[in-house]
Amino acid sequence: FGCQNHAIYACKIERHARNAMRLKIAHTTTYRYEPPASGVIQILRMTPGGHDGQYVANWQIDVSTDSRLDVHEDAFGNITHVLTHGTISDLTISVEGLVETHDTGGMLRGTDERFPPSLFLRATPLTSVTAAMAAFANDLRVEAGGDTLGFLHALLLQINDHMTFDTDPTHAGTSAAEAFALQRGVCQDYAHIFIACARSAGVPARYVSGHLMRSDGMVAQNAGHAWAEAHVEGLGWVGFDAANGICTTEAHVRVAIGLDYLTAAPVRGTRYGGGKETLEVAVHVDQAGRQSQS
Repeated sequence: FGCQNHAIYACKIERHARNAMRLKIAHTTTYRYEPPASGVIQILRMTPGGHDGQYVANWQIDVSTDSRLDVHEDAFGNITHVLTHGTISDLTISVEGLVETHDTGGMLRGTDERFPPSLFLRATPLTSVTAAMAAFANDLRVEAGGDTLGFLHALLLQINDHMTFDTDPTHAGTSAAEAFALQRGVCQDYAHIFIACARSAGVPARYVSGHLMRSDGMVAQNAGHAWAEAHVEGLGWVGFDAANGICTTEAHVRVAIGLDYLTAAPVRGTRYGGGKETLEVAVHVDQAGRQSQS
């Protein structure tokens, strides 16, 4: 039932050949300020939580400076660290750990749901729809009839077909409408488009930030991953990775959720003073015990 019926669309990921994984993850973000900033505040959503398909065996977070680091859970239940520091010229934030995952057919179980699904019908500037997007989603909804899950599968595949993965034309502030018109973007853009279209068709949907172990064996990545979850009545929340045209598998590690990227971003904050800011991100995701390539 559910996304297990979607295995024929699994885009070369042999889901049934590996039902459980132990994934090693390392994620490093480095900021440089020239001249130095007089102060920084960063909100970190880089620590995954556990649920029925995910167990965090070990995890640690490290900051390159002697900074204050306060931990709490945000409104969505994400594990959140708030970092504050005075005058600073460079800052490196590193997390690493081991996460055990299991294939749940894309269905989410065992999470702390703090809001009713209807909250995730709320549009945001990053997930607003144009007339073309609304028509795109409505046509698929009509074709699916009363089958919400069928509509979501069709939406997943149509967005994957409509878009071309390209890191050049979009950025963190690109909206779903802009990326849909460009027909190009990264996983964040695919997720925003899926969310916007699902909401316009009356299906609650939310943004998920996390990590993906690539099926081609490449462990070095220049960013984390992003996908969407949509709520199906009687089934619950289901993960849809539009950038890869699949439902979520044991290769996905779920870290944070939100209405859009801004409320689930791994690192988001502000600085005071200073001049030019540069940012470097390095991510490694690999299966524990596997000989990998970089």
